[in-house]
Amino acid sequence: MASGGGIQIPSRLPLLLAHEGVLLPGSTIRFSVDSPRNMQLVSQRLLKGTSLKSTIIGVIPNTRDPEQDTEELPTLHTIGTAGIAVQVVGSNWPKPHYTLLITGLCRFRVSGLLKERPFVLAEVEQLDNLEQYTTSTTEGTTADDGELGELSQKFHQAAVQLLGMLDMSVPAVAKFRRLLDSLPREMLPDVVASMIRTSNKEKLQVLDAVSLEERFRRTLPMLTRQIEGLKLLKKSRKMTPGNEKRVLSMRNSKGGPFPGRQFSLDRDEDSDDDGDDTASLEKKVHGANMPEAALKVSLKELKRLKKMPQSMPEYALTRNYLDLMVELPWSRSTKDCLDIRAARVLLDNDHYAMEKLKRRVLEYLAVRQLKTSLKGPILCFVGPPGVGKTSVGRSIAKTLGREFHRIALGGVCDQSDIRGHRRTYVGSMPGRIINGLKTVGVNNPVFLLDEVDKLGKSLQGDPAAALLEVLDPEQNHSFTDHYLNVAFDLSQVLFIATANTTATIPPALLDRMEVLQVPGYTQEEKVEIAHRHLIPNQLEQHGLTPQQLHIPQESTQDIICRYTREAGVRSLERKIGAICRAVAVKVAEGHRLPETDASSLETSPQQEDKAAPPEMPIVIDQMALKDILGPPLFELEVSSKDDSALNQPATTERSAGWSTFLTFIVKPCGAGRVCEQQRRVRCTAAHHEVET
Repeated sequence: MASGGGIQIPSRLPLLLAHEGVLLPGSTIRFSVDSPRNMQLVSQRLLKGTSLKSTIIGVIPNTRDPEQDTEELPTLHTIGTAGIAVQVVGSNWPKPHYTLLITGLCRFRVSGLLKERPFVLAEVEQLDNLEQYTTSTTEGTTADDGELGELSQKFHQAAVQLLGMLDMSVPAVAKFRRLLDSLPREMLPDVVASMIRTSNKEKLQVLDAVSLEERFRRTLPMLTRQIEGLKLLKKSRKMTPGNEKRVLSMRNSKGGPFPGRQFSLDRDEDSDDDGDDTASLEKKVHGANMPEAALKVSLKELKRLKKMPQSMPEYALTRNYLDLMVELPWSRSTKDCLDIRAARVLLDNDHYAMEKLKRRVLEYLAVRQLKTSLKGPILCFVGPPGVGKTSVGRSIAKTLGREFHRIALGGVCDQSDIRGHRRTYVGSMPGRIINGLKTVGVNNPVFLLDEVDKLGKSLQGDPAAALLEVLDPEQNHSFTDHYLNVAFDLSQVLFIATANTTATIPPALLDRMEVLQVPGYTQEEKVEIAHRHLIPNQLEQHGLTPQQLHIPQESTQDIICRYTREAGVRSLERKIGAICRAVAVKVAEGHRLPETDASSLETSPQQEDKAAPPEMPIVIDQMALKDILGPPLFELEVSSKDDSALNQPATTERSAGWSTFLTFIVKPCGAGRVCEQQRRVRCTAAHHEVET
């Protein structure tokens, strides 16, 4: 690589395709590598190489490496920079990539590509003759220099003038002033172009300038523009040594064959960006339509934020607080859909039965039509698990045209989950109520407080007591979260709480809610729900169609009576899902369910006459239920008589009728209930009549 004391690059170089920055000779830049070809170059050439020659690569600017290795290589920029990889750092977050620290050596021209995979290898021609870089800028120009000597002298004087306008007490400025006298004049344009504030397009023009004279011509206007900008800045405001350090910074690079020759002379963008960011935040604060008290607090915090440096820990806390204040929906709301007929149709389509809950929603809509400034009601649905309390809350939000947000309160034992933490604590955050309002973005959503009867209590406080203010229509218009420390109006929020029992709800909290009992479903209601909602939903989830599977109502009744015993329909849905999975296996195998044995068919003459069922749809009968779900889990039983009645023979009509009545009362009637009346003529179900 060495020849005559100078640096000669290899004639074949692996190429790094870069599109973000331009590497000039004498400068040092970090490149992030994550594309396939560039990753292969690092892993196979730089990491496995053992000689100094293996660390020299070519950097091609203004060329993007394709995301996929199979894609064609784009047109390469003809002129690049040979550089030496000073440092290689690998990382796996957020995705595998390498960070390279490369110092530029000299220019080269791509003569031809030798291979494109796994990385680009090209034949190159060196353009900069590094052996001639021996003339210092302090040495006088000879008569043979001509115009080049004049350009070099002007450029050196302009660089000295620029450094004279900076604070020489800064170590980087003083060091560059010393290096300026010792740098070869051939290195001046490249080093200064990489030092001052220039765009990648301008740096690319300097890189393309092969002749030294053309390089001076293109770089001198950039240097002059930087000087004029500093003069204008000094005229516009009175500069102090501290401000000069903020306006202009010079960063010295370490390592590489030209140590100390790479600097970055840029304006400090942090202060400008911070000012623009603060101005934008102030505009958002005024445009958030906050109440007067909240606006006063926000402006006070914004004033403190402007005086803080970004390095202070409290800066991030104050900024997060102001971001939350401008994101809260102080005055944003959705318009309610008050069409009662459409609401009734929507509720009937989503849920079968539950007439009491539907009537309460329609009553609310009717009152909202008559009075616009109605406070949101506080409802509490109490019923056994699986009857659809949570899904009814979603349907209510859909009916009203409001946003829906669910807050799970089961197991919550810290009152800070409701009211938030004070900002003096590390990691403080607002409570779930304020977070929910920030999520939905409106101030009149439907909040579902799920499992309110399962709130806990601990040393951190009682969350049920914190809900007293939230669920009180007389107080929640000025709900104060500990994190916000200002009042927020919750009066337009429709709160719906769900519970399985009221026994574990504190009386003070229960008194603030309108309790609506949600009873369990009757047998007929379960059959309708299964055929309207559960079966179509399970067919869709298992990739089946009604043409492949048919469950008659008789089979559904057998599942309800013999395989489930619950108030809701969750077990019923699981049983239907088990049937769908068994049928899916048969459909995938191209078979149907096993038919009834021939011996069993011979017992009934009527069944002998019936033809075999078709391949599709597969009909689920009682035999299929037993094969899929197993033997019935529950059997209907006959109630025993009283001890006195057991000793008497049942020979009279009355005793026979009483026995018949007792046989009936232990069986669920058509309404799914057990008759508890004794010696009565009629059962509670209208379609059953028993004579005694």
